[in-house]
Amino acid sequence: MKPRFFAALLAALMIFSLTGCEKSLLDKDNPVTLTFWHVYGEQSGSPMDELVDEFNRTVGAEKGVRVTVTATSSASQIGAFLLQAQAGGSELPEMPDVFTCHIGDAMALGAENVVDWNDLFTEKEREEFVSGFLDDGTADGKLLVFPMSKSTHVLMLNGSAFDRFSAATGAQYSDLTTWEGFYQTAGAFYDYSGGKTFCALDYPLRAVELRAMEQGAEDFYTEDGWYDTDNAIFKESWLEFARALVQGHIQMSDRYSNTQVMTGETISGIGSSAAILYYNDKVSYLDGTVEPMNLQVLPMPKTDGADALMTQAGVGLCAYKTDEKRAEAASLFVHWLTEPERNLDFVAETGYMPVRNGAFDAIENYTDFPEPQQAYQNLYAALNTMRQEYTPVSEPRFSGYYGKVNALYDALREAQKAYPARLANGESVDELANETWTMLCSMG
Repeated sequence: MKPRFFAALLAALMIFSLTGCEKSLLDKDNPVTLTFWHVYGEQSGSPMDELVDEFNRTVGAEKGVRVTVTATSSASQIGAFLLQAQAGGSELPEMPDVFTCHIGDAMALGAENVVDWNDLFTEKEREEFVSGFLDDGTADGKLLVFPMSKSTHVLMLNGSAFDRFSAATGAQYSDLTTWEGFYQTAGAFYDYSGGKTFCALDYPLRAVELRAMEQGAEDFYTEDGWYDTDNAIFKESWLEFARALVQGHIQMSDRYSNTQVMTGETISGIGSSAAILYYNDKVSYLDGTVEPMNLQVLPMPKTDGADALMTQAGVGLCAYKTDEKRAEAASLFVHWLTEPERNLDFVAETGYMPVRNGAFDAIENYTDFPEPQQAYQNLYAALNTMRQEYTPVSEPRFSGYYGKVNALYDALREAQKAYPARLANGESVDELANETWTMLCSMG
């Protein structure tokens, strides 16, 4: 992160605007420690850990707040971990003071147990943030999840391998603009490569949902937070994905598709824009061959002739209710994290979208991307296209929904291992695709 010479002054101004004439409860000589769980990189030296260290050295030290990261997790798992910590008696660390999670996770903890950021950010301050991102973290009028960054889903490709495929077959990146072209290209690559998979998907259900919505499907969730399996458009969208899956044209990722792309198991992956943080600049094939990744990033495919939709994904920042001093400390930390230049630096380094109005315009002229810079420039070109041409859609927020999703994904990962042999033994594509539909139905 770049040095910031006016951090102390900015922090003082933020605290003044937050507390008005009220006396601060924070005391430099008697600092309060906030525990923090986050999902921004489970490896050591993650960008979020670097930010925490910077805060502790500067504004935190001046104001009497120290933040300690006590756990990291994946976004898909942190909700369950938080519920276990809230219940107590688990092997997990105690319930954190500040944490990142989805709005559904915050609601599962109980809105009454989570700080309402509306009480800690003035209306004028909130107007500086993208309203849709604030709405995504709001339930029953309470701003429970404060946005620090947002991601969406994009298509990332091994450019070196795709160029060879293109030279041999005439396939073009423009073919991947639509779902129709994506599935055709996946099948063509399978034939060209002698049976290799084109793409690994991290979140196929979201792709299926968006495809169905673009085709006019409505109200395909049930009251208990799963899918209306009588919805014909949603079912056909699923079966389109499933037919490609059982034939080996695409596959379920091993949780994160960058692994498959970096080892050459597939030449592309659909996942979070933030996955760019974990891509290497080289592909290391299993036979020992190494070549440049030449990472290409394309917008999520869309339905031909329909209005394009994009997921609005990503966790936000929550604070658990304890006492007023800790709430003020949490407010100081979150104000500092979301300060404009700092937020822009963070998202540009991690592949997220900025959350402040006007910041997307600023990122077009941003020059401080990490290496390989061209990959990040490709990413933000794709994100800017989606910003202009796609409509963002919030993810489902049903309690228990993501537990069912993860169970379905685990079942599909196991099932896909046997599909080649089953097809070779005479089972049909449609039979196997319908079997995956039965899996989905059984999760409800």
